[in-house]
Amino acid sequence: MDYQEINSKIIDDWCKGGWEWGMPISHEIYQEAMQGRWNVYLTPTKPVPHEWFGKMQGKKILGLASGGGQQLPIFTALGASCTLLDYSAEQCGSERAVAEREGYSVEIVQADMTKPLPFKDEEFDLIFHPVSNCYVEKVEPIFKECYRVLKKGGILLCGLDIGFNYVFDDEETRVVHALPFNPLKDEVLYQECLKNNAGIQFSHTVGEQISGQLKAGFTLTDLYDDTNGVGNLHDHNIPTFIATRAIRG
Repeated sequence: MDYQEINSKIIDDWCKGGWEWGMPISHEIYQEAMQGRWNVYLTPTKPVPHEWFGKMQGKKILGLASGGGQQLPIFTALGASCTLLDYSAEQCGSERAVAEREGYSVEIVQADMTKPLPFKDEEFDLIFHPVSNCYVEKVEPIFKECYRVLKKGGILLCGLDIGFNYVFDDEETRVVHALPFNPLKDEVLYQECLKNNAGIQFSHTVGEQISGQLKAGFTLTDLYDDTNGVGNLHDHNIPTFIATRAIRG
């Protein structure tokens, strides 16, 4: 089975078990967004600055691996027209359920973001791409596709795991793995990922992910770092994620 098929099924299972990033927003949060009171997250704990988005009314937004009914409902409440691409059936289902509950339309595409995106050139004004690159082996093709489907001047917002999480044991106290963390090149690691029901995950460095955006043609305009939200690394305020804002030239 392709590793992306494995990951999609595991994320489905996480969602069924109450995964934090698979829980759709409530009607009350949607109504708050309708009144202009809202926050969304690219990384675990820090909300994305509102100024990163600009005016939302009339924007065409792609939620890339952004299912679960958390962010796109808020963007819709702010006046945007939204499309979701996600490979998890459960995440797509949650997105559909919120849209049906609140009475709006959203385009939902269940697909693999490691393949060419099924959209025409320059289709979107903004791409919202929360932490998910850790589930794919190669990130550069994703950034190239994002560049292709964004309009000139379009905005790419990404949440990115920067690799430290893969170095430590589960208690985050001992260094147990070298980087890069790539189960496709280490059978023992592959079986460990399957045994732990963690999905097939991959480490990517800051340099790899920033240079991937720059090589695709983006101009980086801002970034911030974030922690895991829980655990030993968080308790020591060690950043394990970054969020980036980039513009298509």
